[in-house]
Amino acid sequence: QVQLVESGGGSVQAVGSLSVSCTASRRTFSVYAMGWFRQAPGKEREFVAAVSWNGSTDFADSVKGRFTISRDNAKNTVYLQMNSLKPEDTAVYYCAARRTYGSPWTQSNTDYWGRGTQVTVSS
Repeated sequence: QVQLVESGGGSVQAVGSLSVSCTASRRTFSVYAMGWFRQAPGKEREFVAAVSWNGSTDFADSVKGRFTISRDNAKNTVYLQMNSLKPEDTAVYYCAARRTYGSPWTQSNTDYWGRGTQVTVSS
């Protein structure tokens, strides 16, 4: 089992920036694709971004050009840098891990989840 713990959530004004991170409990972190999902009230949990073991990345259309995902395997940590934030980015952001990498990455094929961290973007 892999435990994922998010940190760095909070509140920010629109067009501001915020970074969240996720640290995994096991040294085998490096074999997993890592990613982020988010869920706003009344909405389905949606894919945001992912990074493979070798650094290949994928982003939802809604965040392309604004968000950056990266990982540090030595620290068992994945990061999501969120820039030019919009109120519609407000959601609980969940760290996710998957043993295989490919699209679509959905909630159903995710192997591990973090508990989530709240990100709130005000107008």
